Amino acid sequence: MLECQVLPNNFTFPFVLKACAGIGDLNLGKSVHGSLFKFGFDGNNHVLNTLVHMYCSCKGGIQIGRKLFDEMTKNDSVPWSAMIGGYVRLGRSNDAVDLFRQMQIQGVCPDEITMVAVLCACTDLGALELGRWVESLIEKRKLNKSVELNNALIDMFAKCGDVDKALKLFRTMNERSIVSWTSVIVGLAMHGRGLQAVSLFQEMIRDGVEPDGVVFIGLLYACSHSGFVEKGKEYFDLMRKEFAILPKIEHYGCMVDMLCRAGHVREAVEFVQKMPIEPNSIIWRTL
Repeated sequence: MLECQVLPNNFTFPFVLKACAGIGDLNLGKSVHGSLFKFGFDGNNHVLNTLVHMYCSCKGGIQIGRKLFDEMTKNDSVPWSAMIGGYVRLGRSNDAVDLFRQMQIQGVCPDEITMVAVLCACTDLGALELGRWVESLIEKRKLNKSVELNNALIDMFAKCGDVDKALKLFRTMNERSIVSWTSVIVGLAMHGRGLQAVSLFQEMIRDGVEPDGVVFIGLLYACSHSGFVEKGKEYFDLMRKEFAILPKIEHYGCMVDMLCRAGHVREAVEFVQKMPIEPNSIIWRTL
């Protein structure tokens, strides 16, 4: 484009920066950053918001993103959401929550994207009470409850211990994605409710929803912790033969754990010996 002497505008740079974020190319993003200054777009908030998002999406770019964030005018939720989301992706959930609190102090209204990121931070921290407060804020602000926002709420409640609330939210959803089902199944499995997890999986299949590998991790975990050995074997075969899902180390780990918990140690050893991938340290410790 530049070689053809076509000048970029304030719509060009956000598209290019999003592409850099998508491929995680920090050096290319820095090069685009230099170009937007050269062409005088360093004062355009839309461009700067996307620039913060790019740096927060690329490995090694979070500090530059925070510096830009601190220097720019922040009149709406967009730069806050980009920065909070960046912290969450890096596993810096405490920083994400702290920044969200600053956002509240500044009087900036969060949007749906902000809330999804904050709920992910709550999930990571196991902060159930904070998650409940975030849900009340969503209701107070009358934010649109998209599938993504509902999924974030369900995942938070399920993993932080309030599985009944997660189920209640799940049942009220008019539209569900595979993530909706997975979050509840995994939550039930985590909290020792294996029979309900298996039942919900069967309901999912009846509804014509095709499972993915993550669902089967939750399902095998449920079978392991509930002693459903034969069911677990059936589901392990089902994922490969009917749904053509290639088992990963997590699936094999669940199977070994299930067999060992049931006292089938010899069978577990034979299973490990036949694995097509190298067992990791967790599997060896399980044995």
